[in-house]
Amino acid sequence: MADISQPHPENPVYVIGGGPGGLSAAAALRAQGVRAVVLERSDSIGASWRQHYDRLRLHTTRRLSSLPGLTMPRSFGRWVARDNVIRYLERYADFHDLEIVTGVEISRIDRAPAGDGWLLHGSGGRELTGSAVVIATGYNHTPHLPDWPGLDTFPGKFLHAADYRNAAPYAGQDVLVVGVGNTGAEIAVDLVEGGAARVRLAVRTAPCILRRTTLGWSAQRSGVLFRRLPASLVDRLSRPLAKLATPDLSAQGMPRPSTGPRVRAKEGTLPVLDMGLVNAVRHGHVEPVAAVASFERGENSGSGDVVLADGSRLSPQTVIAATGYRTALEPLVGHLGVLNARGLPVSHGRRTPTATPGLYFTGYTTPVSGALRELALNAKKIAKAIVRERARAKSSATKTPADASTNDRAKAAAAQ
Repeated sequence: MADISQPHPENPVYVIGGGPGGLSAAAALRAQGVRAVVLERSDSIGASWRQHYDRLRLHTTRRLSSLPGLTMPRSFGRWVARDNVIRYLERYADFHDLEIVTGVEISRIDRAPAGDGWLLHGSGGRELTGSAVVIATGYNHTPHLPDWPGLDTFPGKFLHAADYRNAAPYAGQDVLVVGVGNTGAEIAVDLVEGGAARVRLAVRTAPCILRRTTLGWSAQRSGVLFRRLPASLVDRLSRPLAKLATPDLSAQGMPRPSTGPRVRAKEGTLPVLDMGLVNAVRHGHVEPVAAVASFERGENSGSGDVVLADGSRLSPQTVIAATGYRTALEPLVGHLGVLNARGLPVSHGRRTPTATPGLYFTGYTTPVSGALRELALNAKKIAKAIVRERARAKSSATKTPADASTNDRAKAAAAQ
């Protein structure tokens, strides 16, 4: 592979992140005749998918999850397993002959000294200059833990869901899962099916639970149909359907939510697609409890207590925190003024922040229509936007002084 530090007749577009977002953006750029170089900090593409728990499957259908230029094989089934997603990403990179450099972590992005393009500061002292940059490091980049009092001295077994693989190590144990998003819900069910003695699920906010399919119709297709409608209208329409599709679990400690799936998605929280949680709660296999307030040392040596928001105490053998992730974009671009208070890009897809043209972000939203589908759509839009911007730059560069003067006089005349 060519040395990415060497000069090139035209600086490439650098794509940061070798997951679905980065690979699809690079493929779309290549299809437009633009050289794109994918920079991946790990030693292989699809690194985040390789780290997910074993039972994970796409919550979106195979047909609506393919990236531009290569369809997922029918042999993967309707709901694609984690390992097949990884195989697909590897095949995708080979199929499009993508230029990928692994083991390179970009720590900061600045405007290029000449003001034309971007300067990327990478591991090993690398400095790379790109005509444009697509940031696709992912919404779920860095595991997040709430600032729980006492956690740093808690003697019990504690792990983030990012480190959970399967239920085997927890067979026969009393386990508390904290967080009832899709990850927490699936881990709780996995623990039950894997032989955990007791599984409790700490719930801070009542989840919006949807059936993955209803009479063969996937929840994702509904999301695609309703994605452009006002969130409040969609939630009003979906409320009676949700009551018919999922039972009321209030008696088991999991009441219905006060807001619907679209409002939740705009706040950054996806609905929970039922993969067995409803039945597990109904039959008492998974016990909802109040949110975690703090951690304390137990009375017995080596044990620890979990204090809940309602004042009750638990003494689980293992605590698994499914408390989400952060984008961790601040060190990379926080100094450029392109992030909001939640650390998310202020512009997304083909739109670039006003003050930073040529800087694109993809994969930092929570669409109810499916993340992979939106990544695929954004990839094409970003590629077209970059091609248009290059064409404008070349057109401006080839204008003679006479052309510029004539153009200025024409603009002045039009303004009068």
